[in-house]
Amino acid sequence: MAGRVTFVAIAAGLGALGAAMAMDPPPTSQRPGEARTPAASSAPASKRESALPNGASSLQETYGDWQVACLAQAGDKRCGALQEQTNAQTRQRIFAMEAAPIGDRIEGVLVMSFGLALDQGVTLQIDDFPPRPALKFRTCVAGGCLVPVAFDANQSALLKGAKVLKAKVTVDGGGEMEFSLSLNGLATALERVAALR
Repeated sequence: MAGRVTFVAIAAGLGALGAAMAMDPPPTSQRPGEARTPAASSAPASKRESALPNGASSLQETYGDWQVACLAQAGDKRCGALQEQTNAQTRQRIFAMEAAPIGDRIEGVLVMSFGLALDQGVTLQIDDFPPRPALKFRTCVAGGCLVPVAFDANQSALLKGAKVLKAKVTVDGGGEMEFSLSLNGLATALERVAALR
């Protein structure tokens, strides 16, 4: 079942968004070193870009099964569309995804639980379309293992109109496991992320 994820949980508990952006920062109009300034008509455009609505330092909104989360600190603003799944019994996070629009593409990171055969990678499938080639794990952090994801313009359009994204992995020691991520609200969440950047 898809659960709600907070930006703080991913940034602090997993380091997914922060770690992924630090390793491979996406293009942005933000200039390094700019101080965060509350949005105001008298502020220069470059400084207004680094602030969230009403000068807030963080923002969290829900769109279907996705959340939009932003964090603005010291002139650096990061926003993403987020979703996670947790184990119903243990309430531990087992699967999460962070995504953001980069032009006409969608890029982000998957966070998978431990206990997987990392050398087998992750195979993604949108609805019942043919699965994509396996993606490699990039690294593991305290909260799980990270898999960078990137969808080209055609795949992004397909993803925005689809119902589910399936992720198939191999468990360490053999056997397969599949996670299903609801895409309900993703298109709207990505539009909001683009507007906030």
